[in-house]
Amino acid sequence: MKRIALQNLVRWNESPRRKPLILRGVRQVGKTWLMKEFAERFFAQRNIYINFDEEPRWASVFEKTHDPEAILRDIRFTTGRQINDDWLLILDEVQGCPNAIHALKYFCENKPQLRVIAAGSLLGLALAQPESYPVGKVEFLSLEPMSFEEFLWASGEDGLVEALRQWCRIEPLTDILYARLLEAFQKFEVIGGMPEAVSAWVDGGDMTLARKIQKQILDTYLADIRTHSNSFDAPKIVRIWESLPRMLAREQKKFQYSIVEEKSNARKYRDSLQWLINARLVRPVHRIDGMGVPLSAYKDANAFKIYLVDVGLLCRLSGLDPALLREYDENFREHKGALAENLVLQSLVPQFENEPLYWSMNNPPHEVDFLIERKGKIIPIEVKSGTNLKSKSLSKFKELYKERIALRVRFSLANLSLDGDILNIPLFMADETDRLIGMALDEMANR
Repeated sequence: MKRIALQNLVRWNESPRRKPLILRGVRQVGKTWLMKEFAERFFAQRNIYINFDEEPRWASVFEKTHDPEAILRDIRFTTGRQINDDWLLILDEVQGCPNAIHALKYFCENKPQLRVIAAGSLLGLALAQPESYPVGKVEFLSLEPMSFEEFLWASGEDGLVEALRQWCRIEPLTDILYARLLEAFQKFEVIGGMPEAVSAWVDGGDMTLARKIQKQILDTYLADIRTHSNSFDAPKIVRIWESLPRMLAREQKKFQYSIVEEKSNARKYRDSLQWLINARLVRPVHRIDGMGVPLSAYKDANAFKIYLVDVGLLCRLSGLDPALLREYDENFREHKGALAENLVLQSLVPQFENEPLYWSMNNPPHEVDFLIERKGKIIPIEVKSGTNLKSKSLSKFKELYKERIALRVRFSLANLSLDGDILNIPLFMADETDRLIGMALDEMANR
């Protein structure tokens, strides 16, 4: 399986300012595979792998001392292997050993030559505890579910990836290329990017098995909630989790605690929602209450939308029949829209340094799904799940903030085009958003 994140690990390894790396990501997103693949390719016979879940007794090594030399000596005694400065040390499921997380600080200060990677499915929860957080002494890398392009690689469609990456003009794709990409995209929208589900589909073309695996992953997340959260909070966390498809299927997708439980409020559920955010199972997108650069200065902490970590898991959690996604059905319009938004967000996050935000107004009601900041320019984005390109909110946004935006972007199932200052990007080209925006801005500047 080919993952773009492997290139990120290579860049980290080659950096002269390298610090211990914390690899973040939800359970079953491929962290262990990625670390082992990196170790095998670049540190064959020069790596030590420790998993605190599989062998909890490793924690005792880090309980006695934070001194890297003493820790490495105990590892050497236990494994019988000499660890030199040019080796790689992997600490997996490290959230089970807060002392090991804290020890990363001392590896950074006293053993900088040694490569150290720490990872854990619920590492975000551990890092939320100030006593274990190695401030300024680590780097972070987030491993997201597989992108559409990675899904194509896994499917043996390397040529389609090359076609996407080498499309160098803002004009419609050929009919045959468009059709092939759309067919693959419709599968990806259901299967999503969790590696085991993707493998099940790729290996046998078994959609039923892929969805069974998705259900198993969701059940694992529920088990984590019940195991690793306060017993009082667990039912509330589960309630939020199960309400998310209903929340996203609404036309106005702002998170409302009253949807979780009638007449409820933030005071009751705020900490439970934060647990899901810290566990990286959901991602918030905040509304802005002003307009300017940087957009983050105008983030409204109390108004936000919530999206799931993976579009395939959202589809499975929603209980949607995959066949419904291929056909237009007014009854499922909002559900399809929610899936499209979730998918686009998954593509945007790795491409842009600043987090996506969104804009809305109440009277009259308008909402722009996402706002991104690119090289100091504000880009409003609207997501359509079909070919209906009417975009009243984008028009209203331009009317209000014409002088502050460089380009408007619309994702849909329509072909690639630039109509005035609106760039239409097919949903299956979302992984190329940054590059396409750059091309569109260049074309507009040369008119």
